[in-house]
Amino acid sequence: MGASKQEEYKEQYKAKSTPWETGRPDFNLVDIVNKGPIDKCKALEVGCGFGHNCIWLAQQKFSVTGVDVSEIALQKAKENALENNVSCTFLLLDIFEKDIPGFPFHFIFDRGCFHSYDSDHDRKQFAERAAYHLDEAGLWFTIVGSTDEPPGSFGPPRRSARDVVVAVEPFFEILSLTASHFESNRPNPPRAWACLMKKR
Repeated sequence: MGASKQEEYKEQYKAKSTPWETGRPDFNLVDIVNKGPIDKCKALEVGCGFGHNCIWLAQQKFSVTGVDVSEIALQKAKENALENNVSCTFLLLDIFEKDIPGFPFHFIFDRGCFHSYDSDHDRKQFAERAAYHLDEAGLWFTIVGSTDEPPGSFGPPRRSARDVVVAVEPFFEILSLTASHFESNRPNPPRAWACLMKKR
């Protein structure tokens, strides 16, 4: 499942073509943790990249695991965690192919992984795998490229609110689905959906 997409991500890290790497945690994650119903717990980031979101969560006293398909990304994540003097577990694996050691988690975060799958079927399978790795009433927070982004502009895949709901509703109760944008180094950050869900 998703093998071609995983290879695409690996190649982008090799080519250093990673516009999603901003060098800081995504403000959507910071806001939802600071304002929302997410207490310090066992947390998982799917597609952790260079680890900045994991590091921030660890600094907030979460017990954090980050997974990615890119060895290059994970090596950098480990270096960044060391520089910041925090402890995170970083693992090379694909959530579709393997159970993630340490599950169940209480909180899952992904920033642009769920949305990278083009079909309703694949996105629904991603949601099912997220639910599988969560404990009872566990929470998933995803940042998804939005169809509100002007057509033809550079940026992440674009999904409608319906695309999100169709995929996740069999497995999650949607607590909030709000219009936002990605943390970005671009002057006009790509528009996004920020969706917080609770496992059914």
